[in-house]
Amino acid sequence: MAIAYLCLGSNIGDKIGHVQQAVRLLTSTGMVTVIRTSALYETEPWGNKDLDWFVNGVIEVKTKLTPRELLELCKNTERQMGRMPSQTKQYEARKIDIDILFYGDLTVDEPDLKIPHEHLHERAFAIVPLLELIPDYEHPKYKKSLLQLHEDLETVDDVFLYGTRVDI
Repeated sequence: MAIAYLCLGSNIGDKIGHVQQAVRLLTSTGMVTVIRTSALYETEPWGNKDLDWFVNGVIEVKTKLTPRELLELCKNTERQMGRMPSQTKQYEARKIDIDILFYGDLTVDEPDLKIPHEHLHERAFAIVPLLELIPDYEHPKYKKSLLQLHEDLETVDDVFLYGTRVDI
């Protein structure tokens, strides 16, 4: 069994409800088991500041799935919730977004699958919830703890604690 960390986010409609629904859908397959969850955070959009703010959280899961199979589960969950692939390749509003941040200590570098997530070290909205769960975890590529990566951020986007946890 592998331990993986998934970041979930929504910036349309019932944002908290969408994140919680995605967690329920992921776990209902029996392919992942949630171990722990971060709090939920209201976060400034990354890549397109004109979008509505997001609700983001991280879940720690245990899975027998391979990284590729876990990606497919995440994409299937997004599709179940109505997300369609972007036609513009730009950052857009979304009901749900699920990213694989880490999969054990594994590094994957394929065109459509990058583990650790290729932009994790730049994103406070992913690092801050991860700090709750694994602050001393060393990023396999950068050889720095998440706490160090957070300190290294050039700009810290606004990340506000919602005061609730990802519901499982």
